[in-house]
Amino acid sequence: MTKHIVLTTLNARYAHTAIGLRYLYANLQELQDQAIILEFIIKDPVAEIAERILSENPQIIGFGVYIWNALETRAVIHLIKKIAPHVQIVLGGPEVSYQPQRVTFEADYTICGEGDLAFYTLCKALLAGTAPEMRQIYAPPPDLATLALPYEYYTDHDLRQRITYVEASRGCPFTCEFCLSSLDQKVRKFETDRFIEQLESLWQRGARNFKFIDRTFNLQPQVTNRILDFFLSKPLPYFAHFEMIPDHFPEHLKDKLRQFSPTSLQLEIGIQSLNPEVSGRIKRKLKPEVVETNIRYLAEQTQAYLHLDLIVGLPGESLESFGRNLNALASWADAEIQIGILKKLSGTDLFRHDAAFGMVYSDLPPYDILQNELIPFRQMQTMKRFARFWDLTYNSGNFRRSIRLLWPDGDVFTHFGEFSDWLYAQTQATGNIALLRLAELLFTYLTQVKNVSADQLAPIMLQDLESTQGKRYPGFLKAWQSEKQPSSLVHSKALKRQVKRAL
Repeated sequence: MTKHIVLTTLNARYAHTAIGLRYLYANLQELQDQAIILEFIIKDPVAEIAERILSENPQIIGFGVYIWNALETRAVIHLIKKIAPHVQIVLGGPEVSYQPQRVTFEADYTICGEGDLAFYTLCKALLAGTAPEMRQIYAPPPDLATLALPYEYYTDHDLRQRITYVEASRGCPFTCEFCLSSLDQKVRKFETDRFIEQLESLWQRGARNFKFIDRTFNLQPQVTNRILDFFLSKPLPYFAHFEMIPDHFPEHLKDKLRQFSPTSLQLEIGIQSLNPEVSGRIKRKLKPEVVETNIRYLAEQTQAYLHLDLIVGLPGESLESFGRNLNALASWADAEIQIGILKKLSGTDLFRHDAAFGMVYSDLPPYDILQNELIPFRQMQTMKRFARFWDLTYNSGNFRRSIRLLWPDGDVFTHFGEFSDWLYAQTQATGNIALLRLAELLFTYLTQVKNVSADQLAPIMLQDLESTQGKRYPGFLKAWQSEKQPSSLVHSKALKRQVKRAL
């Protein structure tokens, strides 16, 4: 049976699932039987995506457009319009909801904002032959109490093999200028009993990998406690990811977090900058002393996997200031520290700093900063490589112990920067570096440039590599290799980093 409506998007990875498509499907009412969800990834061939979509002979195709798939989505739509120009293309998602729209699409309609209900209204009109005159539709926030929830539309395969995205609330009370969430400053929550029922249903169906997309999960104590209690009442294994603000960890929350077992809980905490002047400039409230106290507490007193965020290129922040931020976080916690490059998203207020701080951005997704008055283009490129190599070595957990020998004096930024420059000089690449090749490069740098004893380093690196299941030891370490077999603690590809840091 062909479907009149195809709901589709291009996810960044196969493990991801599109909760937005499932909200649209859940709220199609009598049109639901005429609709189908088709998900792809950005690496899929454009022609194959178009072929699969058009095989349904749809009248309407709804695309979810995001910063990570805008260019690929444009290519798919262009091909579809060449083959089937009569098909109505409807766009929605953050990348088309705000001005300026820097990527143009051959679309018939665009829904700006939360399209949960607006998409149904539009489809009903189009199928009835009463196409609206307005091609750009502005959707007001829906009443969450009456919104049909999407969770039953995760397939059993999704729940077993992919990430289950859920949300207990929408909106954010803060005004951080780099973030689209700041545009919806009122936090609206789903009715808690109803949401818990949905969590229970997902659990009973086999879901064990939950990612909450709430922007400030720890701001509503009653909701936070109930959801954490839900997971604490369940048997292991499971994995729950929450995004929390860094300066709000009251005692009741700390008590709950202490009860979670290793690899069951991940906390994503957006720091961005520890420089009060920079944070104030972008309207991000910051209490450095409170942040430090909370991060140290979480690192020392809980077993949560911590994911901390820093940004390079914020207006008025020098590399020296960024370096102090990185050094501080690395000294506070054994945590994943995500180094992001500033992006100017449409709809945000970052543009107001452009002239004063010489901010220059790419006009193509992901709209990275190219340079500013404090960080010229070449240095910004250097920091992009720094961030990539940091992710490959430090954040990956593959070299959890040996990488720390780079900075015996605690100056992470300086020493890792020197290693990053050396590594790029050796490889002329920031990707497609095999793990064992990376291990050999790190071993060479530490022993030949940093003068670390090979006898001291080799056992440490062997211990690191034991946490990478199924990997052979490299030849340069054979002289130090024992008969001990590599550990097989890593069961899930999706949780490799979390497990390694727990060892």
